[in-house]
Amino acid sequence: MNPQTLLLILLLLPAARAFQFTRMAQYVDSHQEEYVEALRDWVAIESDSSNVLKRPDLHHMMEVVAQKLRLMGGTVELVDIGEQELPNGQILALPKVVTAQFGNDTSKHTVCVYGHVDVQPAKLEDGWNTDPYNLTEINGHLYGRGASDNKAPVLAWIHAVGAYQALHMDLPVNVKFVIEGMEETGSNGLDAMILAQRNTFFSDVDYIIISDCGWLSRRPALTYGTRGNCYFFAEVKGPKQDLHSGVYGGSVIEPMTDLIGILDSLISPSGKIQIPGIREAVAPLTDEEWKMYQDIEFDLENYKNKTGVSQLMYDNKVDLLAHMWRYPTVSIHGIEGAFSDPGTKTVIPAKVTGKFSIRQVPNMDPAVVKTQVTDYLHSVFGKRKSPNKLKVSMVIGAKPWLANTQHPLYEAGKAAVNKVFNVDPDLIREGGTIPIARTFQDVTGKSIIMIPIGGFDDGLHSQNEKMSRLDICSSGRPRAEFWLFMCLLSLSGCGGHLESG
Repeated sequence: MNPQTLLLILLLLPAARAFQFTRMAQYVDSHQEEYVEALRDWVAIESDSSNVLKRPDLHHMMEVVAQKLRLMGGTVELVDIGEQELPNGQILALPKVVTAQFGNDTSKHTVCVYGHVDVQPAKLEDGWNTDPYNLTEINGHLYGRGASDNKAPVLAWIHAVGAYQALHMDLPVNVKFVIEGMEETGSNGLDAMILAQRNTFFSDVDYIIISDCGWLSRRPALTYGTRGNCYFFAEVKGPKQDLHSGVYGGSVIEPMTDLIGILDSLISPSGKIQIPGIREAVAPLTDEEWKMYQDIEFDLENYKNKTGVSQLMYDNKVDLLAHMWRYPTVSIHGIEGAFSDPGTKTVIPAKVTGKFSIRQVPNMDPAVVKTQVTDYLHSVFGKRKSPNKLKVSMVIGAKPWLANTQHPLYEAGKAAVNKVFNVDPDLIREGGTIPIARTFQDVTGKSIIMIPIGGFDDGLHSQNEKMSRLDICSSGRPRAEFWLFMCLLSLSGCGGHLESG
C-alpha cells in the first residue's frame, strides 16, 4: 500500500468510529486509579536484573506479568530461556520470558508488543527523594524505579487491550506480547528464544512495536534508531590481600593506580575515543540526516539546565544530537573493590575492577569492538611495566538498530500522532540501547516501530525516575492507554490492500 492510501484509511477510521473514541476516553479516565495501583504493585517488586541477589524477585515479577495476562483471557506461556553463567563461574536460571496472544483472526494484521519489566539498580541513599520501590505521587508525577522504564509502558499496552475487552469492542488487530526480564543487562537468552520461535510464535506477526523509549521534548515523537552497547570489566589484580597504605605504600605497585591509568587512556578530555578502529567504523553523517536533526524541536539551554551542567560538549543542536544518537561514546561507570563509603579508609585494594561501556552505532560490530578494546588496554597496560595482572571481559555486546522512516509503518505512526496531538511528530533516535530491536529485525525480518510513551524528563536510569499521570505537550497529551488505542486503529490499516480511488 502506498502512503497516500494509508493516510486515507487513517482519515476514514476515526470518522467511522468516533463513538468508540469517546467511550474509550471515558473508560480510561474512569479507571486511572486502577492503572496507578497496578503500577504501584509492579514497582514494589525489586526486579533488578543486575543484582543476582534479586533474582528471586525477578522470577516473581515474570509470574505476576503472566498471571495478569492470563486473567485477561490471553493465551500465555512462560518460556524457559536457560541459564546464565556469571564471571565468577556461578550458574543462575534466567527469568522466563512471557509470551501472550489476544486474537487469532487471520483476516486481521497481527502486531507484537515487546517490553521488559526488569529495572536498573536503585537505593534511597543514591539520592532519591522517595523510596524507589514505593510508587509515590507528587503533583501528578508517579516516582519509582521502573515507572517509566519500562513497567508503565508495558502496563499501558496491556490496559489498552483490556479496555477493548471491557467495552466489548473487537480488537482491530491481533495482539501478541513478548515481555522479558533481562533487558537492562543485555537481554540474555532472548536472542536464542526468538530464533527458536521464528517459525512458530512470530510466523504470523506483521509488525513489532516497542515502547521502551521517550520523547525528546514536549513535542510527540517516533523513534527510528537506537545505539547498541558494549559493556566491559577491566580487572587489575595485585597483592594477595588488601594492604595498609602506611605500611606498604611506596613499596608495591598499586592496582588502583594501574586501573586509573588505563581508564584514562580510553577517551580524551574533548570526548575523542582513543581506541584505534572505533571511530573509523562509524557510518558518515548524511545531508538528509543533518537536515532532519536541524528540524527537530530541541532546546540546548533547557537540556543543559535539566542535566544540571554548566557546559555541554557541543554548542549547537545538530552536533549535540548527532553525538547523543549516532556516534559512539565511552562512559566510565564505576570501580568495584574501591573504597566508597563515607569517611576514610587508608587501604590499598588488592583487586579493583573498572566498569565502562562503549555505545555502538552503525556500522560497528560488538565482536570487533571487543577485540579492539581488549588489545588496546593490554597494550597500554604493557607500557606501564606493572607486575599486576589485567583481565578484560565484555559482559554485554548489543548491536545498534536503525529503521526506515519511509516505511508505511512509520507513515501510520505519523498519521496517528497527528490525529491525537494535531501536530507532526519529531523523528528521533535514542542514545540508549534496546538490545532486542536489532535481533527482531535480523531474525524475524519483521518491520519495527518504536512508539515512545515516557516523557522527556522522566529520569530513566537516574534518581527520581517517574511517569506522569498526564504528560503535557503544547496540545495536551492524553492518557497512554487512549493514545495506544489510536495506534492500534491506525496499524489495523497499515499495509492493507484497499484502492486509493
